[in-house]
Amino acid sequence: MKHIGNLSYAEGAKKKSKRIGRGPGSGHGGTSTRGHKGQKSRSGAKISRFTEGGQMPINRRLPKFGFFNRFRVEYQIVNVSTLQELVDKNLIQDNIVDFNSLLDLGVINKKTLPLKILGNGELNVALNVTAHKFSESAKQKIETVGGTVIVNE
Repeated sequence: MKHIGNLSYAEGAKKKSKRIGRGPGSGHGGTSTRGHKGQKSRSGAKISRFTEGGQMPINRRLPKFGFFNRFRVEYQIVNVSTLQELVDKNLIQDNIVDFNSLLDLGVINKKTLPLKILGNGELNVALNVTAHKFSESAKQKIETVGGTVIVNE
């Protein structure tokens, strides 16, 4: 009967570990499976992925280019023609257009990005439009039909 005190592993389940650097009789003596000399044979050897020996590394050979402006503001764009389409489909209530109404209608889909109205297309109905930014042509088209432009900051 087997007791917890004399249990053993199944045959072949446990391998003996390589005893490296324990003399020539172990079969892993001498260079201890590290080949011969060089940086990789030394202890503590950590070689960067970008190391190319004495050759100038590729990240220094290639020119630097481009610029990323961290302060750039990305806007969600809605054209005046889109506003006219919403009016034609009777989706705009009380001729008031703002960020939340466009979000509810699915015209814009991000709550975090500001809204900009652009002047592409024509507008035939006077609308009260509130947005974070307007192009000059959009402002002109909204005001010529009797609408109002409110900049929301």
